Amino acid sequence: MNYRNILVSGMVVLLLSGCSALWGLGGGQAVRTGSSSSLVDYLYPRGEVPPEVSDSIPYLELPLRVGIAFVPGSHPGSAISEATRMQLLDNVKQGFLDRDYIQHIEIIPDTYLRSSKGIGGMQQVARLYGVDVMALVSYDQVTASADNAASLLYWTIVGAYFIKGTDNEVQTFVDTAVFDVDTARLLFRAPGTDKSSKHSTAVDTGEAIRKSRDASFTYAMAAMTESLALELDRFRERAMEDPTVAEVRWREGSGGGGSLAWLTLALLALAAACRYALIRGPTAASARTAWTRIATSAR
Repeated sequence: MNYRNILVSGMVVLLLSGCSALWGLGGGQAVRTGSSSSLVDYLYPRGEVPPEVSDSIPYLELPLRVGIAFVPGSHPGSAISEATRMQLLDNVKQGFLDRDYIQHIEIIPDTYLRSSKGIGGMQQVARLYGVDVMALVSYDQVTASADNAASLLYWTIVGAYFIKGTDNEVQTFVDTAVFDVDTARLLFRAPGTDKSSKHSTAVDTGEAIRKSRDASFTYAMAAMTESLALELDRFRERAMEDPTVAEVRWREGSGGGGSLAWLTLALLALAAACRYALIRGPTAASARTAWTRIATSAR
């Protein structure tokens, strides 16, 4: 009888110690990994001093020929796969195919940028692909994995078996900077962010992290694409209101997205602006309203 009591007491102690070990799993230290690419490091490698900002005004001929590429990362093997990067850029491309002021968008592999760094390198790659504007996508992604207290306890005929649980948190930031190739001036930029977490067992943590990274990049790029569309519209507004932002003209022979050529449209807008100025006074608002009405009627 005494032996039975001792055996039962021993089992209780083991169970209590097992539970303590179970709930203590959440105190483990998180393992952090990450991958990133720096636009500054790419444009100004080896600590080069950025040149003075040029006073020249970007001259943009519509419809634009645009190149888009990821800025090469510092550790190529730690980022998402090349196939995934190309697919993400193609998703961005599809979002702008209906814009009449964009002729085409070239997806440029980052291997070309890796061998041609700096402002001069960017311009060489742009001329190789025959594009007027370069959209460079930089990124920063951090992944944290840690054992948590949600571990599973399986009882078998020979005793208890633990399967550790893991929380995988991924934070992704992407930023697209759009440059005029000839002047190398920054026209505008658009960011996108994502933060996601996924629970997995320790056995399949590697696969879960890979999927989480790809998904987080996808969500961040989608957010960036929406931001890019807004910033592009704002840039058009600024260019219409302030001639020092950029000089914009349609290419010779291009219809400009409507039935009237660009020159005819410009003359009609100028005539309407003058008419409004005589009636209501020479205000920028009147000229801008006239431009909007003529541009709408031309479509």
